[in-house]
Amino acid sequence: MAGGMGLTLTTVNLSAPDPVVLARFYQRLLGWEITEEEPEWVLMRNPAGGVGLAFQSEPTYTRPAWPARPGGQQMMAHLEIQVDDLERAAAHAVACGATRADHQPQEDVLVHLDPAGHPFCLYLG
Repeated sequence: MAGGMGLTLTTVNLSAPDPVVLARFYQRLLGWEITEEEPEWVLMRNPAGGVGLAFQSEPTYTRPAWPARPGGQQMMAHLEIQVDDLERAAAHAVACGATRADHQPQEDVLVHLDPAGHPFCLYLG
């Protein structure tokens, strides 16, 4: 608990034009189960504990630019996903519906874009 205040980070929310579509992508990618689903909001919990993911509808959603560029929608967050085999995980991500980003700033990390355009990084653990 943070300084005795009882604060615990439980969930990261990602906005999307269609939260159900985005949740189903991450369900395939991570193998997590959807625990709550409504048309405008979907929740997934990490079966190993820790931080979960939620997806919320944003009617005026604009895909972030990757890499960031002046005048483009700025990325507000991205996910870091540890993997055992980088190329195998990258192929799995693409099979689930991700796109490998054209811009790859590091050799040991592969940046992908989810169906809503949120960047996420796959890296060896």
